[in-house]
Amino acid sequence: MLIRILAFLLETAFFLLIAAALLRAWMNWLRISMTGQPGRFVMALTDWLVKPLRRSLPKTVTRMRLDWASVLAAILMALAYALLAWLLLGAMAGAFDGGLDAGLAIFLTLPLIALKFVLRVILQTLFMLVLGFAILSWVQPGSFVYGLLGRLTEPLLAPLRRVVPAIGGVDLSALVLLLALQIGLMVLT
Repeated sequence: MLIRILAFLLETAFFLLIAAALLRAWMNWLRISMTGQPGRFVMALTDWLVKPLRRSLPKTVTRMRLDWASVLAAILMALAYALLAWLLLGAMAGAFDGGLDAGLAIFLTLPLIALKFVLRVILQTLFMLVLGFAILSWVQPGSFVYGLLGRLTEPLLAPLRRVVPAIGGVDLSALVLLLALQIGLMVLT
């Protein structure tokens, strides 16, 4: 039971850190100010890794529009999560016999676990952003949070709006995107 609780806490902590790093990259890509919320929160969670990575990357990479330091931070945290989860699950199963085959299995499996985790974080984070945007469009369409969520989700919703017609004056693009994200999560699991 204790190991399951530890696995849950590990997954939750890394989910939050990876989502923050990816949100930081997305906000920088969209040129959203990081001085307000959630920018300050995201930076507080990720500065410890993003700043050293940014200093170590070549200047040509750090000057690109995409915040590669934040993306790299998310990837490194996903690999760390995969390693820690593998160690925790191995401890739970009591299966550490070592050997060359185990080392090869780790080398091949951990990047796949990390990739799957990053994809899940992306899909779930986008789901939360789009759901929040859709709810606020009905409840508080003039709020600051609605505007921020609109800027964060617009690059994903705009192409759908060209394809999905409004019915009775209601924009269904958010619903279509939520369904697509949910299907993506089903495919991942």
